[in-house]
Amino acid sequence: MGSSTSSAGNRINSLLDEKSFVEIGSAVTARATDFNLDPAATPSDGVITGYGTIDGNRVYVYSQDASVLGGSIGEMHAKKICNIYDLAMKTGTPVIGLIDSTGVRLQEATDALNALGEIYFKTAMAKGVVPQITAVFGNCGGGLALVPAMTDFVFMEEKDAKLFVNAPDTLDGNYTAKCDTSSAKFQSETCGNVDFVGDTDTILAQIRALVSMLPQNNDDVAITDSTDDLNRIVPDIAGAAGDTSILLSNIADGNDFLEVGAGFAKDMVTGFIRLDGVTVGCVANRNEVVGDDGKVAEKFDGMMSHEGAEKAADFVYFCDSFGIPILTVTNVKGFKATKCSERHIAKAAAALTEAFANCDVARVNLIVGKAFGSAYVAMNSKGIGADLVFAWPDAEIGTMDAKFAAKVMYDGKSAEEIDAAAKEYAALQNSAASAARRGYVDQIIEPQDTRKHLIYAFEMLFA
Repeated sequence: MGSSTSSAGNRINSLLDEKSFVEIGSAVTARATDFNLDPAATPSDGVITGYGTIDGNRVYVYSQDASVLGGSIGEMHAKKICNIYDLAMKTGTPVIGLIDSTGVRLQEATDALNALGEIYFKTAMAKGVVPQITAVFGNCGGGLALVPAMTDFVFMEEKDAKLFVNAPDTLDGNYTAKCDTSSAKFQSETCGNVDFVGDTDTILAQIRALVSMLPQNNDDVAITDSTDDLNRIVPDIAGAAGDTSILLSNIADGNDFLEVGAGFAKDMVTGFIRLDGVTVGCVANRNEVVGDDGKVAEKFDGMMSHEGAEKAADFVYFCDSFGIPILTVTNVKGFKATKCSERHIAKAAAALTEAFANCDVARVNLIVGKAFGSAYVAMNSKGIGADLVFAWPDAEIGTMDAKFAAKVMYDGKSAEEIDAAAKEYAALQNSAASAARRGYVDQIIEPQDTRKHLIYAFEMLFA
């Protein structure tokens, strides 16, 4: 690789299996000569393209070279990226873009704008056909910021990377020191545009882990050999009903849960696990975040936010596009009730409901806590097409909390009468057993047996 000593080349070498990279288009240079642009000074036209392997899985990759005209996008630069996309779609292979660019090349004007449009087009055509991953290491601004937003998963270096449509200092009333809207923290935690944040080595390792989890294309099956016991008992899993990221880790092969979008909408967990070697996409309500020290770091109110619903809907669509079975873990009391949420929650919850209802992949729902109202219905319930629904014995499933229901039905009655009615309502209408009698729960399982029941369920549904 002619540019192997550059940052762009080093990133490729660090990402791919050793000595697996094959460069394509190394001799390409810029064609434009306006404004003293010298083709001889544009090696590879600022982007290295080619293919290689990650844990033996073939990938196509492009890496922008900021040392050549700032990694800016011109006609030939874009042509190289588009060629990679054509090959990837023809062969059914994931595409990884490593971005470090000043944006559209000003010297090429409308040619450069058209070139950016061609990248948009290829990215859109590849959507749902092959997995697309983007990692931002330097600048990714203006129109280029649309590219990672169009891809499936976005990684961002935590210190030096900048992702923005409009720079922080151009926003009315804002400046970088006040709020760096281009930072990895803002883009991941406030916007939800970035799924993974870390230093360069961490990001490259996370990309490798993700590629190994995913199918190569929309006709492939993500399956590998597992050495974990499919009948493994998980004795402490009931205590993880609040932080379902821990629950998912506990049931996964090798306790390996790859969370996606961890910094955004933390009331909803999305990510991938393997169950007996099969990759499963997971969507789970979360009521608390437990730190590495075992202590609760954040608590939530058990209500679904519009951000959480949108995050989950996008993830479900991805899994359905690539034939990845879906596990949902339900523990939700209703929809968040704030003025801000009310502006968005109906559309967001509708999008999540539609995503599940339109799924063709195997879907299993596990109810571990409260499952109330239409928020429960939207979380992959029987009513919208779940294939199998399991519930833990203490799960509560119904229209609302039994005490609230009793207060509504026995308005004006004494506290004793309302308490008695609440107990009766909880037993007759809100229990896992009552839902099972009506066919809305297929089986009530002990928490410690969750892993083996889920494995058997997905194996039975495997097509």
